[in-house]
Amino acid sequence: MAITVQDVSKQFGSFQALDRVSLEIKSGSLVALLGPSGSGKSTLLRLIAGLEMPDSGKIWLTGEDATDRSVQERNIGFVFQHYALFKHLTVRKNIAFGLEIRKASASKVKKKVEELLELVQLSGLGDRYPSQLSGGQRQRVALARALAVEPQVLLLDEPFGALDAKVRKDLRAWLRRLHDEVHVTTVFVTHDQEEAMEVSDELVVMNKGKVEQIGTPANIYDHPASAFVMSFIGPVNVLPSSSHIFQNNGFDSAHPEMFLRPQDVLIETSPNGSTVSARVTRLIHLGWEVQAELSLDDGQIVTAHLTRDRFDQLNLAPQQRVYVKPKDAKSFPLYYSI
Repeated sequence: MAITVQDVSKQFGSFQALDRVSLEIKSGSLVALLGPSGSGKSTLLRLIAGLEMPDSGKIWLTGEDATDRSVQERNIGFVFQHYALFKHLTVRKNIAFGLEIRKASASKVKKKVEELLELVQLSGLGDRYPSQLSGGQRQRVALARALAVEPQVLLLDEPFGALDAKVRKDLRAWLRRLHDEVHVTTVFVTHDQEEAMEVSDELVVMNKGKVEQIGTPANIYDHPASAFVMSFIGPVNVLPSSSHIFQNNGFDSAHPEMFLRPQDVLIETSPNGSTVSARVTRLIHLGWEVQAELSLDDGQIVTAHLTRDRFDQLNLAPQQRVYVKPKDAKSFPLYYSI
């Protein structure tokens, strides 16, 4: 099912949650609504689900105006952050709940539940209760329950937000594989940039009730449309355009700030004419990479990311004098805030 959001606005009292938002979600795609708290992403998800009504604008599902349709009429599955499982029902009964409400036959319910238990890798746990499962397992039960009624759209609101980092990473890889298997149009809300980029086909970056940019994770990371997007998607150094690191390398800008990714900070152990002098103030080992904090001679602090091979080659140490230059940098005309 394709989803079209057309010029939608929503206000709660004096707070403008959404301001004339428009976007298209292709049928069968997996799309992340990404942004900081208060950006409007959860409100947009609830409007698509029919849990809220827009003040203005339209929502289309497969080319049909669904703005005034009830939740039940939209055939949408919704998964909440905190699972919302029925504690007094077994895993099997939780998954079967929607089908039983729709008065599906007992044979159909049994077959579907067993298929879903296998799909979400919980075979053999159908007779357990939610309290007997881990957080990751409970979230998979919630997803299976949403999928049981064969929705045309699956909506997930911060689905992994209550889980620890290791479980989150495992579950988002699992969600990607699950989506590739069932091909249900899926939209999920997150404020975790890494999660959104790892799982989704397309990102919708939101800020202050507006859509800042829509595109693939690679396109948005490499070609951010605004200072906000570049600052929100991945780590970045924000430096004055007048900093020596830019002046020595021909990065001229009419705007007061330049944006420089840590991996685009090149480090050498001897000057070569285009580098500027810096001092290593701190080294942080992050497993597969090393983060170096550098103090430029003009007083600016810069963070650089190096591969382990490059770090070993340079043999860096705290307080060492090094020489740096930018590989790439960007500037933007508009004011940004997070």
